[in-house]
Amino acid sequence: MRKARDLVKSVPRSFSTARTPTPAQMDPSDRYCYNPVLRWNPQVEAYFSKAYGPHHFSRITQALARPSCYSCIRVNTLKSTSDAVIEKLLAIIQETELGNTKKSLETGSISKCQLPGLDYVVFVRGSGPHTIEYGYEIDRPPKEVIVSRKCAEAVLRGAQVYVPGVLACSSHVEKGDVVAVSVAVEQPGTDGGWGVGITRGTVLQGQQTDPYHFERNALYIGQGATMMSRAGIFRASGGIAVDMNNRVFKLPSFHDVLEGEIFLQNLPSIVTAHALDPQQDERILDMCAAPGGKTTAIAILMKDQGEVIAVDRSHNKVMDIQKLAAEMGLHCITTYKLDALKAVCRSNESNDMTTPSCRKDAEGVTLQSSDSPRLQMEKNQCSTEAFAADFACQENVINGEGNQRTYTSKADIRKNIRRMRNGPGRNQGMGGRVEKSKGFSPNSFDRVLLDAPCSALGLRPRLFAGEETIESLRNHAKYQRRMFDQAVQLVRPGGVIVYSTCTINPGENEALVRYALDTYKFLSLASQHPRAGGPGLVGCFQFSDGYTEEWLRPGEEELVQRFDPSSPLDTIGFFIAKFNVGPKDA
Repeated sequence: MRKARDLVKSVPRSFSTARTPTPAQMDPSDRYCYNPVLRWNPQVEAYFSKAYGPHHFSRITQALARPSCYSCIRVNTLKSTSDAVIEKLLAIIQETELGNTKKSLETGSISKCQLPGLDYVVFVRGSGPHTIEYGYEIDRPPKEVIVSRKCAEAVLRGAQVYVPGVLACSSHVEKGDVVAVSVAVEQPGTDGGWGVGITRGTVLQGQQTDPYHFERNALYIGQGATMMSRAGIFRASGGIAVDMNNRVFKLPSFHDVLEGEIFLQNLPSIVTAHALDPQQDERILDMCAAPGGKTTAIAILMKDQGEVIAVDRSHNKVMDIQKLAAEMGLHCITTYKLDALKAVCRSNESNDMTTPSCRKDAEGVTLQSSDSPRLQMEKNQCSTEAFAADFACQENVINGEGNQRTYTSKADIRKNIRRMRNGPGRNQGMGGRVEKSKGFSPNSFDRVLLDAPCSALGLRPRLFAGEETIESLRNHAKYQRRMFDQAVQLVRPGGVIVYSTCTINPGENEALVRYALDTYKFLSLASQHPRAGGPGLVGCFQFSDGYTEEWLRPGEEELVQRFDPSSPLDTIGFFIAKFNVGPKDA
């Protein structure tokens, strides 16, 4: 961990630890501050307290409720260098406010990562928490805007307040008014669930009669100027509602900044791509690739030489991966729409004559298409004129005469020509530009990355965690085991599997490692480079139903990386395990 401490010396920490929560009935002058208390399901809290120890888990909880003290930028080394990017960012800071943080960003606030091999990673330091004067006077509270929790979490990371995120607003708010922005965090309901209890469009008076007046104590995330009137906010479908010019935490916004040259990405995610150690000319699978950050990081480490297969079950997310790859100028990435739970193509599926749409290409992937995308496109282009000529011929044939063909209008001809050129719509067949896959052949990849869908309890800032229960956490783990089973089948003997999550839940992390090692004797934990995270958790936990969840055993903890939100590295909560694959017939 000394390297981790050295790493953050170049990123001075301005964020202080949250203070002790104040009571609900606080003095009005103390009301307008940011001091959230992250609430957990009691059983989940007891589980994590046992895993980490009560004091350590308390520190983790405090860290999760605030953003990291810096933004982490991955430089596209195929297009630029970290020195060039730093120079450009400093120039942009001098010319613009870069997300209203000009005062907090000065020369020296941008630095390179000091970890070996990660000098292409750039840190941009932020600041906070800041004390903000909201202009409170007795019997004259400031005008307010209440935003949703998810909106607030984005604002704390540097975003603006957009229209969909606004829940409530003071009356008589006009464009340009200064407003105090607070967040409505879910509260327990009478039915046992959680909710905010605020109807969108609620009028605020600033008094104790406001909905959730006391619950908003210590949940003010900053001050801004409205970009439209109150009526406009609740009538518009999009756009910026509040320009946040005075924030509790000031982090730079990189929206539309140096597109293609940089990518905003958490440090542990960048380390994950390095842990995979991709080599040029290898065939690599990213099983849950969206939004494409790790996919593009892998492709860049391979210098765009080889093949990176990126899959996701969402059409729109696959499109996002394609867009990012094109933006970064990467050509070795091939995307497919595919559920990772069905990543292995069944042997009888490719030989089943009753499913002619299923084919296997030379690389071992089964596609839902009779031809490859390029060949299909060529066939479409070649046949467009033939179809047009055929339909034109039909136009001159009277119904009931000649060869009994029916009349087709010119509008239908044009429609069919467009269909041939553009392919079917998003909701039909191929899904437009997204190729579907029915899976891959066993042992057909050199390396597999499984960045599994998880409870995401390591993401920061997090203002609410009460929805997760012991049962839901255990269900996440079952889901991830099924995905891991697919990954084991797809990687070749002698290959590598990297498993990662963005959660602090040991049931989705160390317990998965225990399952993998106990189930597949040909798997072994491998050392990871660079090493920035801390050791894993050793031991076990017995649940009330008698089930014992086993974690790592002594000697295994140093072979995984666990990123602790409360550590000096100040990252999100994250976990990485790397497995070497031995002979599968052993």
